[in-house]
Amino acid sequence: MPFIHTRVNRPIAKETEAALAKAFGEAITLLPGKTESWLMLQFEENCRLWFKGSNQEPVAFVQVQVFGKNDASAFDALTGRISSLLEKHLQIAPENIYVKYEETTLWGWNGANF
Repeated sequence: MPFIHTRVNRPIAKETEAALAKAFGEAITLLPGKTESWLMLQFEENCRLWFKGSNQEPVAFVQVQVFGKNDASAFDALTGRISSLLEKHLQIAPENIYVKYEETTLWGWNGANF
């Protein structure tokens, strides 16, 4: 049950969003036991994000929420993949991307909790 929420301070074309969604679906498998079949995504474009005292450079803030625990090395691999995908599709330099992870043991779906 992963959820990836991506906020960027630039526009995202529909075709680019679709390409990122497909790529994120493949990338989530870097976390053991996670697949695209349970992945939910949210993209927010044109956010008023500032970084290093400026809003002139393209920047991104990505939150990855997962049910259960994962190894730090898996999160490290996913951060690398997310960063390279945002650089490829939105021209956001990896040094202008924050990725935050949240693990939870409480997650609801279909009217009940796991």
